[in-house]
Formats: sequence, structure tokens, C-alpha cells
Amino acid sequence: MADDHRQSSRPARPDAAPVPERVTMPLLTLITQQSLDEDYQHAADRKAAGAPRPPEGRPLRVAAVVVMVFGVLAATAFVQTNRNADVNSASRATLIARVEAASDRRARQEERIAALRSRVAQLERGVRRVADDEQTAALELRRLQVRTGFIAVRGEGVRFTITEAPGADDAQEVKDLDLRLLVNGLFAAGAEAVAVNGQRITATTAIRTSGDAIGVNLIGIAPPYTVEAIGDNRTLPARFADSATGQSFASNSEFYGFDYDVDNVDDLRLPAAPAARMVLKSARQPDLDYETIEKGGEAP
Repeated sequence: MADDHRQSSRPARPDAAPVPERVTMPLLTLITQQSLDEDYQHAADRKAAGAPRPPEGRPLRVAAVVVMVFGVLAATAFVQTNRNADVNSASRATLIARVEAASDRRARQEERIAALRSRVAQLERGVRRVADDEQTAALELRRLQVRTGFIAVRGEGVRFTITEAPGADDAQEVKDLDLRLLVNGLFAAGAEAVAVNGQRITATTAIRTSGDAIGVNLIGIAPPYTVEAIGDNRTLPARFADSATGQSFASNSEFYGFDYDVDNVDDLRLPAAPAARMVLKSARQPDLDYETIEKGGEAP
């Protein structure tokens, strides 16, 4: 059994051929040599079989075709390049023209903006002048409304209370003339507003006898008569007494026998005239010419 584990020691056969050594070469070299060998083999086979040789002018024709194709490509590229250059030049010229046109429009718009700003400034000056004129007119209107009785007023002033003598006959009664003297004298002495028995005196007020009563603003009043006048109560009574109208009123009072008292009042309240007295049938406010005012002129 031990012989099974020993290696065989038989000698080699004397007639056995020697095994050649394996030669290895690079794969790329092998492929190249095999390809060239096959090409030469095909050429030799074709020559032995008497096949015609390829014409010698064929490579020249192929080269000519290649050159021609290259020339066509070069010409096409040249033409395309020139065309692109023309397109780019036209696009650049168009863009420059558009930029110049936009610049011209902007310049014109800036000139228009400057003109509009100047016009706006001129209009603003006109508006300010109109506003100043309006404020002045409003103050003047207020003053006229006070003096003409179109609005109620209050302030310091004087109050005249006129009473007839008991049992006075027709000659001794207070007449409309007496009241007109007193009212006109107070206005002349500096009164700013006057009312008789609560009836505001205006430019259209009439004081006259109607039947047995005296009418003021077409409304009858009865004695005692109260005449109130707003003004400086430190000077108004004295100026009235010193005036010719005041002296005539005092003479009538003494001659006809009616009495009157004068009181200074610190806060008088006089109503506005009746609405019927505020309607002007002929007089009207002048129309305002805003264009003339805007140019610096005055309203007619």
C-alpha cells in the first residue's frame, strides 16, 4: 500500500518528440501582421488568377473629387460667412437707428415735460392769485353782509328806547320821520348794524307810516320803539349827539314831547333781514373773468 503514495519513476519514452516552447507576442502586432498577410495573399491570388489590375488613374480622380468637395464646402462656408456678416451689419445698423430714434423721442418728451412744468407753474401762480382774490372777496362779502343786514351779527353797541307821552295826541306821536332821523344818524356816527324793534335795517329797508302804524321792512311795529345799533359804545352816542341829524332828533323829541333813553350794551344780537329783503331784482354780481385773473389782471 505504501507504493501507492510513491511517485512514478518510469523513464520517458526515448522516441517522444520534444515540445516546442510557446512564443507570445503583443496582440496589436499579431493583428497587424495577420491583416497585412491576408492583404498580400489576396493580391497574389488575384494576380495568379489573371484578374485585371485596378486602373492607375482612379486615385487621381478620387483626389480630385475630394478637392472639389472641399472647395464646395469652403465656398459654402465663405458665402454663409459673408451672408451672416451682412445680416449682422444690417442688424447693427437697425439697432443704431432705433437707438437714435428713441433718443430723439426722449429729447422731444423732455422738452414737452419742461413746457408742461412751466405751464403748471404758471397755472399754480394763477390759482394762488385767484385764491388770494377769493379770500379778499370773501372778507369783503362778509363785511358787506354785515353792513347790509344779510347775516345776523353780535357785538357791543347802544340801545335807544323811545316812548310817547301818556295821552299824546296825533301830533305828539313818534313818526316814521323821527325813526329815520335816528337810524340815519346812528349810521353816520359809525354804527355797523341797526335794527328797529327787531327788524334789521338794510339797503332796501323802508321806514314809513302805513295806516295807523309805522312799518319797517313792510312789517308793522308799535311803541315803545327800540333802536339798537352795533358799534363802539364809547364814541357812538357822543358822535350821534354831536351830528346834525342827532341834534334834529333831539329837537323833535323836545318839541313833540316824546322821551328816549340811551344805554350802552356790551353784547347786542341783531338778526338778519327777512329773506324777502335779501332778493335783489336788478343788482347782480359781476362775472369773474378767470382767464384775465390768470394773466394777472383784475376781474371786471
